[in-house]
Amino acid sequence: MKLHFRRFAFALIVSAAMALAQPPQGQGPGPGGPPPGGFGGPGGRDGGRETPPPPRASRPPMERSLPPGTWWRNPDMVQKLAITGDQQKKIEDVFQQHRLKLVDLDAAVKKEEITLEPLMAEDSPDESKTLAQIDKVAQARAELEKAHARFLFAIRRVLTPDQWKKLQELSPAAKITSDGNRLRE
Repeated sequence: MKLHFRRFAFALIVSAAMALAQPPQGQGPGPGGPPPGGFGGPGGRDGGRETPPPPRASRPPMERSLPPGTWWRNPDMVQKLAITGDQQKKIEDVFQQHRLKLVDLDAAVKKEEITLEPLMAEDSPDESKTLAQIDKVAQARAELEKAHARFLFAIRRVLTPDQWKKLQELSPAAKITSDGNRLRE
């Protein structure tokens, strides 16, 4: 009886860890991270305008700080925030400097998750190997989150405090509370 309980408890813990480690189906990383094919969202350019991915409450905190996509290329956002041409160029430079690193780190997370999948699927999973791989997934996610933070800090240094505040107010994700619920408007 104890053995069955231990196996059940282990399976429950590992399943919970896997569920937390997986992004929601059909949604890639948010604006701080590169979706497949680049930063403009899965739709790419649509008539010269970026098609941003839908906002996700489950995005990491640093990703929720900005609107999705390459918002600094959107003429409406540029006008609303009163971004100068010099600021726009600096943000584009920051984006290009961080883009490859973010793509590589996102791929590293996916690689570690893929390595974890067969360990979890075994009939009798090796607890130590599985937990070690979960640690690798968590570490890869932490590195990605830190890179997102560096990216956002660099953008924030380009904007004035007032522009930063307006940008956060304009972000659809800004209407999502810390517990993941949308605020009513």
